[in-house]
Amino acid sequence: MTFKELELIDPLLLALEKSNYTIPSPIQLKCIPIILQGKDIFGCAQTGTGKTAAFALPILQMLVDKRNNQHQDTDGFRKIKALVLAPTRELASQINDKFRAYGKNLPVRHTVIFGGVSQTKQVAALNKGVDVVIATPGRLLDLMNQAHADLSSVEYLVLDEADHMLDMGFIHDVKKILSKLPTKRQTLFFTATAPDNIKKLASSILKNPIHVSVDAISSAPRAVSQKLYYVQRPNKTALLSHILKSGNVPHVLVFTRTKRGADRVAKQLNSIRIKAEAIHGNKSQGQRERALQGFKDKKIGVLVATDIASRGIDITKLAHVINYDLPEVAETYVHRIGRTGRAGELGEAISFCSTEETQYLRDIQKLTGNKMEIISKHPYS
Repeated sequence: MTFKELELIDPLLLALEKSNYTIPSPIQLKCIPIILQGKDIFGCAQTGTGKTAAFALPILQMLVDKRNNQHQDTDGFRKIKALVLAPTRELASQINDKFRAYGKNLPVRHTVIFGGVSQTKQVAALNKGVDVVIATPGRLLDLMNQAHADLSSVEYLVLDEADHMLDMGFIHDVKKILSKLPTKRQTLFFTATAPDNIKKLASSILKNPIHVSVDAISSAPRAVSQKLYYVQRPNKTALLSHILKSGNVPHVLVFTRTKRGADRVAKQLNSIRIKAEAIHGNKSQGQRERALQGFKDKKIGVLVATDIASRGIDITKLAHVINYDLPEVAETYVHRIGRTGRAGELGEAISFCSTEETQYLRDIQKLTGNKMEIISKHPYS
């Protein structure tokens, strides 16, 4: 099936063609018709499945359809009609970029709101009037409290990566934001995993939702081969440099559990002439954007990231992910390795496991049901 057969309007089809987007992904095939019918969705989809387009395209179309009679006040001021909540600055920026790309031929204004930068431009955009706001909960709540953001006319709400939003402690901010929204609205709820607390939150805000899933919940991406190295903690950086210098892993996203660990690994790699940058919550927005752009442009071979900073990182054709530290929460492993093996490409996820991390490994294997290929022959075994 094509995007045209999904009954998308010509300006969207043209934008998709310009973006070299020709065949809808499974999540798009399932979600777009449901959203265009005005129904709520509970969607389970891993990263890299195309879920941003799955909600952005129909929202843009519905906004255009309603524009003539509902989209403006009598004074011509645009009110916020669609709100997308995302857990991190990077993910919010990625979503905003997608709205820009898909809506380039449409009279729809959008803006992105997140912390870590001055709010001046964000306030100016809101004062000018926008149709779509993509935001992280904390900064949006700040602007609401300052009376800069009026959500009383929102008709479409998207919660993206809701599981991570809860993991980061945003639940109270999210609930405060939801309390300011009209009860009559369409809500689209997306998550990669569905533990009980996620199901409870979803049931409290969705009305007769259609459940959509494109992969078994908490399953590892099928296009990603998984390899495991047993290595003691003091030898991890040496093993990492050994793998990187093999020449088979020229462009890689490396995950650590802590900000300090990310900085340490990046510094150690640079000391042996492997270009690396760290990205985490203590970095300024400008530093994070420069590091991410350098990685995308392949000026930097290794991006070392914490889990929070990695949300929203969207690198096409990223072939390798390395778990320098195994995550404490098994579901996070699924998020991490979902950064590779996207859009039909094959990917490889390499994990290091020290003696102290064996319980984390058991939790991951229990959750995913997958056995990793153990690489026993290496210099630091």
